[in-house]
Amino acid sequence: MCYDRYVSICKPLHYGTLLGSRACAHMAAAAWASAFLNALLQTVNAFSLPLCHGNALGQFFCEIPQIFKLSCSHSYLRKFGPIVFSISLAFVCFVFIVFSYVQIFRAVLRIPSEQGRHKAFSTCLPHLAVLSLFLSTGTFAHLKPPSMSSPSLDVALSVLYSVVPPALNPFIYSLRNQELKAAVWRLMTG
Repeated sequence: MCYDRYVSICKPLHYGTLLGSRACAHMAAAAWASAFLNALLQTVNAFSLPLCHGNALGQFFCEIPQIFKLSCSHSYLRKFGPIVFSISLAFVCFVFIVFSYVQIFRAVLRIPSEQGRHKAFSTCLPHLAVLSLFLSTGTFAHLKPPSMSSPSLDVALSVLYSVVPPALNPFIYSLRNQELKAAVWRLMTG
């Protein structure tokens, strides 16, 4: 998503070549492969942990921190090895996103017209807001100290990072599509 924004704002004349079907297929394959590897590692680790507090979770979402609460394994490498891998993977993605948005904002601030800057920011800021919500709540949910844990806080954080961002994406795109339809309508009638 941020690469699409980066190419459309920073290199608009090369959009077709940089984001052709082959490039999109490679990016999708890389994202799916890394997500599958991460999920496989987390699942294998979760199913191999010995559970000494039963197997009933106190919430609807079956997440890694909740499974760790049930585990009686005292091996930190076994518990936190896959999390370190996930954090490393997320950090690479985060660096890529930050680099893309720095380039985007540098390009947008060089746009001479106020209307052009507004249009560019209006396409980027909703995505950045949803991304920030996802990253901040997901990071807090997985890295908060156990002393701050409560069932209601765990459920609220899980909903905030797993349900709200995907639910906001169609809303953001429908707003952008309405702006596009209004602009096309103005061009055709004016």
